[in-house]
Amino acid sequence: RHTVRWDGEPASHLTAKGFALLVALLKARGRVLSRERLLEDVWGYTDPEGTRTRTVDVHVRRLREKLPGLAPSIRTVKSAGYRLSREDED
Repeated sequence: RHTVRWDGEPASHLTAKGFALLVALLKARGRVLSRERLLEDVWGYTDPEGTRTRTVDVHVRRLREKLPGLAPSIRTVKSAGYRLSREDED
């Protein structure tokens, strides 16, 4: 069972994909992960047409909703993807 705690309290239930997305962002240690890379690493498929990248956007939005304390640290990098940053970084 995968559980996430924020400030000692259990976070809202994360789906398996939501948890895998969080793990991918944490493992990247602040590096930008493209939507395509996340599709491959988390969902296990490539998207040469670029038609499924909204899947990543929707899951990132849900992750921000379920972990509001972490939401400001999940940064959108325009035309590049997403990264998890520390609060003191821009």
